[in-house]
Amino acid sequence: MWDTGASHLHRLGDYLNKTSNPFNQWEPVDSSAAAIAAQGLLRLEIISRRRTKKNATRYRQAALTIANSLLAEPYLATQSKHQGLLLHSVYHRPNGWDYTAAKQKVPNGESSMWGDYHMRELALVLLREAKAENYLCFFAPGQAESPAAKYE
Repeated sequence: MWDTGASHLHRLGDYLNKTSNPFNQWEPVDSSAAAIAAQGLLRLEIISRRRTKKNATRYRQAALTIANSLLAEPYLATQSKHQGLLLHSVYHRPNGWDYTAAKQKVPNGESSMWGDYHMRELALVLLREAKAENYLCFFAPGQAESPAAKYE
């Protein structure tokens, strides 16, 4: 959901245990937040596996579950005329800046540059992993500080 404190969440019933529906009539979902979360969970899994191994499998499974949803309809833009990658991103719900289509009660169907950016980052992490490429980071895993620090 776009906000865990949204005022109409109670109208969706047990929404935490159901598949999200971007076309519901009460609260918008925010796919950009899901892309950010999935990317973060994958990175947590990578770090956790290298250090303590605690919860690594859980982080990975959660990330892959989210990625599986985002990389398919209704979240992945499949129409060639749409200018974004990831649909159902929320821009600024409190100020009413999100587009609500005719016959819809809440915003849906929009893309945002941060949603597309984080969806692309998520896909790149998965692609690099599938190709067994090195995990890219600012410093080597397990290194106490960035290599750039020695030049400061």
